[in-house]
Amino acid sequence: MKTLLNVIWLIFSGLWMALGYALAGLVCFALVVTIPFGIACFRIARYGLWPFGHTVTERRDAGLASGVGNVIWLIVAGIWITIGHILAGIGFCVTIIGIPFGIAHFKMVPVSLMPLGREIVPTAAAYPGYRWR
Repeated sequence: MKTLLNVIWLIFSGLWMALGYALAGLVCFALVVTIPFGIACFRIARYGLWPFGHTVTERRDAGLASGVGNVIWLIVAGIWITIGHILAGIGFCVTIIGIPFGIAHFKMVPVSLMPLGREIVPTAAAYPGYRWR
């Protein structure tokens, strides 16, 4: 089921989001000072391609630099990207078939709002006691 949802997601939303995040990552790499944001953009782009079966967790070893970087990201880009995910999520939730995709957009809100100090892991690794059926 995850594969089917990911393929449909890729067609309707994932490819466009991944391309947008990848473009933002390239711009961040070109500016040199913003390379950490570029790395985060590429990580989010990969997550945006195939979100079902993965989840975002906080890195416990992230320090003060991640916090400061997240504040800068929030002011410059994070709020606008998050608003886009929320609006897309609401748009997908209008139909019953689109609800899983709307939820996937809502799942991307935390990582798009504050991407530094987070990592994307398979859901089974984040919740080891949970079995997928």
